[in-house]
Amino acid sequence: MIKHKLLFIVSLFLTLTIAAQDQQPVQFDFNKEDNGKGEFILKITAKPAPGVKLFSIQKISGDLPVFTVVSFDSAIKKYLQDSLVETGNLQTEKEASLDNAAIKYYTDSLQWKQKIKLVSGDSPRIVGAINYYYKKGERVESGEKRISMQFDFKESPFTLTIPIATDTSFENKSWMLLLLLGMGAGLLAFITPCVYALVPVTVSLFLKRSKTALQGRKNVLFYALSIILIYTAIGSLASVVPKTFWNNLSTHWIFNLFLFLMFLIFGLSFLGAFDINLPSSWANKLDSKSNSNSYAGIFFMAFTLVVVSFSCTGNFVASILGLAGGKAGNLGPVSGMFGFGFGLAFPFIIFAFFPKLLTVLTKSGGWQNALKVSLGFIELAFALKFLSNVDVAKNLRILDREVFIVLWVVLFSLLGFYLLGKLKFKHDSELPKNDWGLEYIPIPRLLLAIASLAFSLYLIPGLWGAPLNAVSAFVPAAGTQDFILYNQTEKSSFFINTTPGPSAALPPVKYVKRLSNYEPLAAKQNNLTIYYDYKEAQAAAKILNKPIMIDFTGIQCVNCRKFEASIWPDPAVISKMKNQFVLVSLFSDYDDEELPDNEKFFSKVLNGEVVTVGDKNEDLQQQLIQASGQPNYVFVDIEGKLLVPGGYGYDPTKGAKEFSAHLDKVLEIFKKQSH
Repeated sequence: MIKHKLLFIVSLFLTLTIAAQDQQPVQFDFNKEDNGKGEFILKITAKPAPGVKLFSIQKISGDLPVFTVVSFDSAIKKYLQDSLVETGNLQTEKEASLDNAAIKYYTDSLQWKQKIKLVSGDSPRIVGAINYYYKKGERVESGEKRISMQFDFKESPFTLTIPIATDTSFENKSWMLLLLLGMGAGLLAFITPCVYALVPVTVSLFLKRSKTALQGRKNVLFYALSIILIYTAIGSLASVVPKTFWNNLSTHWIFNLFLFLMFLIFGLSFLGAFDINLPSSWANKLDSKSNSNSYAGIFFMAFTLVVVSFSCTGNFVASILGLAGGKAGNLGPVSGMFGFGFGLAFPFIIFAFFPKLLTVLTKSGGWQNALKVSLGFIELAFALKFLSNVDVAKNLRILDREVFIVLWVVLFSLLGFYLLGKLKFKHDSELPKNDWGLEYIPIPRLLLAIASLAFSLYLIPGLWGAPLNAVSAFVPAAGTQDFILYNQTEKSSFFINTTPGPSAALPPVKYVKRLSNYEPLAAKQNNLTIYYDYKEAQAAAKILNKPIMIDFTGIQCVNCRKFEASIWPDPAVISKMKNQFVLVSLFSDYDDEELPDNEKFFSKVLNGEVVTVGDKNEDLQQQLIQASGQPNYVFVDIEGKLLVPGGYGYDPTKGAKEFSAHLDKVLEIFKKQSH
């Protein structure tokens, strides 16, 4: 009896083992190797079951598409370095069922290695798929295995070593962009009156007090390096803050109100309404420790410059830190502030090595105040942008699109008239005079006036609904505009003449009253139906039998507005979005509306309670593609399963053609699954 039971258990075990092998012809194992300094190796080990021949990633002869493909989501390709490497005991034989093509395969364990390169602060989930072919017996079959592995790299924010980018993606070059923007801002800050007036005195002091010209230049060089170090330290301190903090802070209405007041005050100060100075006791205390005969004293001289020039540089610093928040990892604020310090300090070095240029520098004239006033107008324009963010966050509907555009038209028109000498402010001097005693407009000033007035004229059509692509990221959403001249009922070749969406599905209801205010202009002009609740979109997709296009977006997302203004209006794109997809826009920063108690839940992926609509949308994005950040376009079938891995995000190097091709790929996959 015991023998029979034992034989039954053994046979059952063998049966289950064979069945398991039938279900899993290839076993996969994933692990990672950390090589340090942000370099990782993703290792994928594949082990074919007995009797299974797993095809290699190398193409077989005859160009037949019967080979293994290891692919990664386009959103994470920026982290991949070099090509995939395959190792193992490769075998080759001719396959009769494939027209005697020479197949390349493995019967024992093989490994694929992919190098991953991260910069400090990166925390991507590497996702993709292994689409493999194998032969078992006389049949050639296929299978698929998902790739999903989390990678994290974080080094000390005070490490100033800048890694060399190994690919051409825009995201991985964001630290370079911030570096260049910082340098440009530093050079612009240098010619503001707060800094410019100090240069002749500072450089002359070093050159005259030093025993030799060489020592004087060394002192100036140390002075410049001290300025760079101070601003870099500010960036390093800012980089300690987590990336999510920057994103949450930049969209919060209180922070935007603070920035509005800051830019408003600085703008009015630049126009001459009043002067802003830090307490003189601060500068005096620092100045008492400063001298040009010791390196400690020179450092304090540099620190004094940073303090006393705050009224002219404060906004530059705030803007760079705000722009750098969450970009390029912890390196973003560091590279931005290093660039600013370098741009501000570099002219000091030039004047130290070429002191004769100081005679030109002292001939400042009235152009300095003209520059300061011009910056004042620009500061007021940016102040309106931050006030607009407050208006959007609190849904006040005071600073709608047309009101915002009118105010910008007025500001830049006044700037143009000022540059032409038609307006005067408190500290303005007279325009220069020619040999006959007549005032004239210098050519640089005239060119700037033309640019400002031309920009004002460019903005005016926006009052009637023109897209204004050049500034689409700054002006409020088209949904806040009460009147749009160009609509779909007019027979204009500029827009797609398509009929409204199918009426078989119920129209969107939830959150429409609030979120339709941020409907893109292209959607309005083409009668594009947009849902704002995922379940509503799913219900519509099942009725219409269409794939769902999830637009993970944000109310204050700048890149979302850029994508909507540059990609959506394309005829091929808007036609497919309208007629072949069910579109749902999910706002990850919509935190004004709290979920009902029965819809609240604890999110494992967010590691917190989901309380608001924005939380729910963020949780869904993390579940689908294990990534945050907007815009991100994710495509699922009527059951909510991904049609393609990962999402399609904003990339300034890609246009409507690439997005249209991506939509075609999604539609092709959906049709194959539907049949």
